[in-house]
Formats: sequence, C-alpha cells, structure tokens
Amino acid sequence: MKKNRYILFILIVVLIGIPVIYNLPPVQERVGWRVAELFARFKYAISPPEQMVFIPEKHNLLATSPVPAVTAPTKIPTNSMPVASPIPTATLKPLPQNIQLNGFRHEYQVWNNCGPATLAMALSYWGWDENQQPIATFTKPNPRDKNVMPYELTAYVEQETQFAVILRVGGDIDLLKRFIASGIPVILEKGFELPKDGWMGHYVLLTGYDDSKGRFIMQDSYYGPDQVMDYADLVSYWRAFNFTYLAVYPPERKAEIESILGPYLDEQYSYRAAAQTASNDIYTLAGRDQFFAWFNRGTSLVQLQDYAAAAEAYDEAFVIYPDIPNKERPWRMLWYQTGPYWAYYYTGRYQDVIKLATTTLDTMSEPVLEESYYWRALAREALGDTEGAIKDLRSALKYHPGFEPALTQLQLLSPP
Repeated sequence: MKKNRYILFILIVVLIGIPVIYNLPPVQERVGWRVAELFARFKYAISPPEQMVFIPEKHNLLATSPVPAVTAPTKIPTNSMPVASPIPTATLKPLPQNIQLNGFRHEYQVWNNCGPATLAMALSYWGWDENQQPIATFTKPNPRDKNVMPYELTAYVEQETQFAVILRVGGDIDLLKRFIASGIPVILEKGFELPKDGWMGHYVLLTGYDDSKGRFIMQDSYYGPDQVMDYADLVSYWRAFNFTYLAVYPPERKAEIESILGPYLDEQYSYRAAAQTASNDIYTLAGRDQFFAWFNRGTSLVQLQDYAAAAEAYDEAFVIYPDIPNKERPWRMLWYQTGPYWAYYYTGRYQDVIKLATTTLDTMSEPVLEESYYWRALAREALGDTEGAIKDLRSALKYHPGFEPALTQLQLLSPP
C-alpha cells in the first residue's frame, strides 16, 4: 500500500514538474521551438494554411452603426492629406560607389526572434553591449509570439536605451544608400521565403552596398553575417512591407538624420509618398507583387485616416489573393500588418473584421496574435456581443500580458 502511494506521489510530481520545466525560458529556447515546429507541420499537413482564403463581404454599415471610441494600438496621424509628389534629388550630394560599415556584433536569432536579434546588431554598432534577450523580453512577453512590430522595436529604443530611432515607410534604394554612406546602418522589414515554410516576414540590417555589383550587404540573423542581395531582389521583398525602415542613431546626430530624410522627416509625407508608389506599382505589377501594392496603398491610406479608400484598396488585394499560386501565397500577412482591421472597422464593416481575424487565427498552428484577438473583440463589441468581446480581450492578454489596448478596453467592458 505504501509502495503504491509512493509511486502515485512520484507520478504526480512528474506530471506537475514536466510542464513547469518545459516552460522554463532555457528549455523553451532549446526544445520548445522544435515541439512547436513539429506541431505546426502536423497541423498544416492536415489543413494547409495557404488554402484558407478571406473574401470580404463589402457591407458598409457606417451609415447605420456608429463607430465606438477605442484604444488604438498604434499612433495614427490626425489629418488626411493628398498623395505626395516624389522627393526631389537634384541637390543631394553624390554617393560613393561602394561602402561597407564595420563594428557590428553579429547575432543569430533564437526561434521567431529576428526583430530583437536585428535590433541588437544595430545597437551593437553604437557600442551597446547587450544581446537580443532584453529586447525580446520587452517586445514579446510571450516567447511564443510570432512577430515583433516595427513600433515595438522603436518603443524599446526610446524607452530602454540612450539612443534615438526613426521609423518610416516609403523608402527607396537611394535613401538606403544615403544612410549607409553617412555611417548609419538601416533595419528593413521585408519578405522572406523558405522552401518548406513559404512566405513570411523578416528583419535584416543593411550595412553596406556596392554599385558595381548592384547589391547590398546585410547582417541576417537567420542566414549569417555579410549576406548579399541584389537591389532588384531587395525591392521585391521589401515591397511586402510598404518599404518600411528603421535607423538607430545617437541623439547628437539628429540634424544629420533630418538632412538625409528631407521631406520624409514628416510622417504624413512618407505615407503620401508610399501611397503614390503603391498606386504606380498597381499598374505595372502582377500576381503577388500586385497584391502587395494594393495592400501597401491600403496601409498608407489607413495612416492618413482615409479609411474608405483604404478598405477599397484592401478589397482589391484580397480579390487578387486567390489567383496567386498556393506556394506563393503570403498567408502570414496579418501576422505582421493590421491595416485591414483599421480600414474595415472604421468603415463599419465589423463582420469583415471578425471574418478576417478568425481566418488569420485559424491558419496558425498556435493562435497567439494579440492584435487579431483585439480587433475581433472591438468588432464583436460593436455588434453587441459583449461576452464574445471580453473573451477575445482576455485571449489577447493571455498571449501578450500587459498589452495596453486590450487591457484598457477590457477595463471599459468589465470593470473590476
């Protein structure tokens, strides 16, 4: 009898201890991602995510359904403005034909950690001596989080370091080279593809270029140091993220940064310029690239608060999506960009918000996107489903503890 109790006690300790040990950060870093990868491959074999397609309903309820006030997860400019003209370049100084910056500490990423690892490399150039871990802890409290947004990387620099940072969209090859020629590396968010995994988002740090070979040199947390990519290929992959770039720099170099940016120093100018670039691309590209162009137009118009036009642009993107070959479909797109939620929500298309968020979460092996839960909660609340909204807000906080927009909205719906 005593022996049976002892065995039972041991079994209980083991059953309780295994989950505790498994969730320890060092174990997760070495083993957790392998388990998650196996589970993902199993689920995707049964239910291929590239075959799941969102079709917008295009029901505009704005005339009959007022849009309630919500807590915005990112800052949006206050005025909608027309599309910008291209930046003049006649007065800019000639660039050297090639340049390579040195003084980096390359760092390979741990699982789903390219954002923190890339930012750590950029900071190391300026003498910062930490690694990706504190950045990851700040930007993704849940290590299972699939992505770190550019604004989250920016927040880390502003709140946790002595450095300054600039985040803009609508960049181009010439602007990137001007940063590098001034001794300032640039972080890009761009597309990335692996044969077995398909399209996804990825951060890289540009540290050099060579006009004679038409290529950039970059520090890649996945592939390794001093990787190269042709200008044309970089533009193609960069297009997926509206030509987004970040540059970290010492505060005393602010005037130099402003000179490099020119009119792009004005955020709204950058969104107008990006919208113009997207509009041009729409009529010159086809297939997946045209999908990205329509998506970019919507994203820029969201930031300019032209939600109706943004919703129309996203509709066009989603109409193109089913015609993209399955292996090329960017089915992870909503892991990285939330613009369609803004556009559909602020035009009263709450069912489209719910449908898009549900489709996005259903394609994941681990449904851990706090932004998708948050926007689905807002749409459910707008349709009178307070119970469903509260459930989604709690899920958002489960997967991202302390996520301020969800926390604030939950307190409004379910005060303590």
